[in-house]
Amino acid sequence: MRRHEITDDQWNQIKELLPGKASDPGRTAADNRLFVNAVLWLARTGSPWRDLPDRFGKWNSVYQRFNRLAKAGVWGRLLASLKDPDLECLMLDSTVIRAHQHAAGAKKGATRRSADRAAASARSSTSRSNRKADLSN
Repeated sequence: MRRHEITDDQWNQIKELLPGKASDPGRTAADNRLFVNAVLWLARTGSPWRDLPDRFGKWNSVYQRFNRLAKAGVWGRLLASLKDPDLECLMLDSTVIRAHQHAAGAKKGATRRSADRAAASARSSTSRSNRKADLSN
């Protein structure tokens, strides 16, 4: 098995979800696994369709088949069935999470000045009549 190819266990999970089985009407796709491996190779390498290695067949044929399956919603159903709802242990690598350029932090002292301004302009909790009485005394 090559680096970008699907394992036997993974293939057994998805092979019944792809069209072209012997039980389906029309032509039987004998190369479903090769096709899935071609799509995985493209996804994992980020290469354009035209750079698909010859062992997967003609790039345009693979693209047309991929496009037909996408329009039919096969990829969505396949991915939905493979979702792993167990997210008990989720790990994120912060080296690939980028913050917005303005999220780098405020200048030093900026929050303090804002807090001072807010405190100075804050209303007191005494009523207007109590303040008038205090002013007349």
